[in-house]
Amino acid sequence: MERRNTVIQVLDATASAHPHRPALRHKRPGGWAPLSWSEYRARVHRVGRALISLGVEAGSSVAILGNNRPEWFMANLGIIAAGGLPSGIYTTSTAEQCAYIIEHCEANIVFVDHSGRLAQLEGVRDRLSAVILMEGASDQDGVLDWEGFLDLGTGVPQEGLDRRLEAQQPDDPCTLIYTSGTTGEPKGVMLSHHNLLWVARALVKEFSVTKEDSGLSYLPLSHIAEQVISIYLPLIVGACMSFAESLETLGDDLRDVRPTFFFGVPRVWEKIQARMEAAGAKSGLLRRRLVRWARQVGLTGGRAQQRGEAMPAGWRLARRLVFSKVRERLGFDRARVFFTSAAPMARSTLDFFLSLGIPIFEVYGMSECTGPTTFSSEDRFRTGSAGWAIPGTELRIADDGEILFRGPHVFVGYFKNPEATKEAIDDDGWLHSGDIGIMDEDGFLFVTDRKKELIITSGGKNVAPVPIESKIKGIPGVAQAVVIGDRRKFLSALIVIDPEAIVALASEIGSDAVDLASAASCARFRAYIEDRLEAVNVTLAPFESIRRFAVLSEGLSVENGTLTPTLKLKRRVIQDVYSATIDELYEYR
Repeated sequence: MERRNTVIQVLDATASAHPHRPALRHKRPGGWAPLSWSEYRARVHRVGRALISLGVEAGSSVAILGNNRPEWFMANLGIIAAGGLPSGIYTTSTAEQCAYIIEHCEANIVFVDHSGRLAQLEGVRDRLSAVILMEGASDQDGVLDWEGFLDLGTGVPQEGLDRRLEAQQPDDPCTLIYTSGTTGEPKGVMLSHHNLLWVARALVKEFSVTKEDSGLSYLPLSHIAEQVISIYLPLIVGACMSFAESLETLGDDLRDVRPTFFFGVPRVWEKIQARMEAAGAKSGLLRRRLVRWARQVGLTGGRAQQRGEAMPAGWRLARRLVFSKVRERLGFDRARVFFTSAAPMARSTLDFFLSLGIPIFEVYGMSECTGPTTFSSEDRFRTGSAGWAIPGTELRIADDGEILFRGPHVFVGYFKNPEATKEAIDDDGWLHSGDIGIMDEDGFLFVTDRKKELIITSGGKNVAPVPIESKIKGIPGVAQAVVIGDRRKFLSALIVIDPEAIVALASEIGSDAVDLASAASCARFRAYIEDRLEAVNVTLAPFESIRRFAVLSEGLSVENGTLTPTLKLKRRVIQDVYSATIDELYEYR
């Protein structure tokens, strides 16, 4: 029988079953400090009571802006306990972007990890009744330190929180995940208690997760994938999550924690690969030959494993001499499962790790399906495939190639946006992904294209290109702009100068250019664009900024096939036509 309960009911049950086992570990001076499941539960309840004392009503939103730490988890679950909807905000968001989310979800309380975040709230401070610091203190009005905030809960009896908990139902909205759209305005994805717990239980079952397992939390917690893996999956079985100090210390943290499961967006895996290749290049000749041989055996073995065939001769020797050593140096010697998601990973990176006996399982999904809708396992995976539908869900390909899914993981709807909800979920309950894909005869999904224009960088950041392109086109003299960056490390842009503005602009900046071709090759025009782009980048989040650009020698038009008859960008055509130019933008410099 399907279990249907609420998030805090599961927390309470797990804390009762494993009161003294570690739930969270945070690095402090002198080592890793554990927090038991009973302590974790008690602090979540204190957060809930303190929020009630601040006037948080059932169904209201509270925002969280901060890096991964125990207090983020406690704030998130404490908001849920009080009957509220936690709304995570990316730490890289501008003040304008923070203001949009806070105003849209109607939050009047925000948790931040330190006082440096207060500048990001400057546009909405007048609407906030309280800002709560997870660490440190501030003398600004309305800003509470963590312990001072928790003390407010003493005025609210446990019975007051219990009444909120008793009123909650499994199908009630439980959290808001803000996801970027092609218009640039994020939509609030409402996920229920049942959505979150059902997906977490599916992962627990498929990968045999137990209380003995452990993970490392380091990716943005405003993203649903990190929440499911770091917060809700451990909640089901009583597993332990540790917190990386930062992305820069991730390697050291992995060796300290030695997690049994690890989730990384493609950019993280690319960085690990780059460091390994750089270290390998410095090895002696015999070592390089040994590793080359082992990788050949590893890749052959990985492909044989996918076909259900026997491992090649030399596999065990390669594992003992090379693979085990690599895992130990990376902190993966205890790891059973390796995931990647948020963006497609390059086949070369997948093959690199497969050749070292580290198969990485690609997961496909979106916020609207509580993170994953497909996954793979050690006994059923194919490199380059997003895997197969989670048992208990349905997945099909529509007549136009769009990927559709249906099941208990599909979201409640978009917050305050019933029109968008109706567009996303059809009358038969199928969620339309906006992605194009195919399924092979064995049920493996391959994502081949995207109907929507959203860019997903190799770091897993969702970027709506249209608003950025509009800002670039706001530069005097710029007629057209195309933002590039899907599966790339950073964003770049293709820019076309307005032919009618060339002469006047050339005179202003001291250029001899007279047409598009001469403007594209002119150093003064390039310096002009570079200077104006810096001003544009100031208005964007760091991951949205344009790092490199190319000035095109011809315009985009219907005639050359780069625009539709209604003058919309044909992005795939543009990328094909200017592939050489784009590749140059991403060459190492």
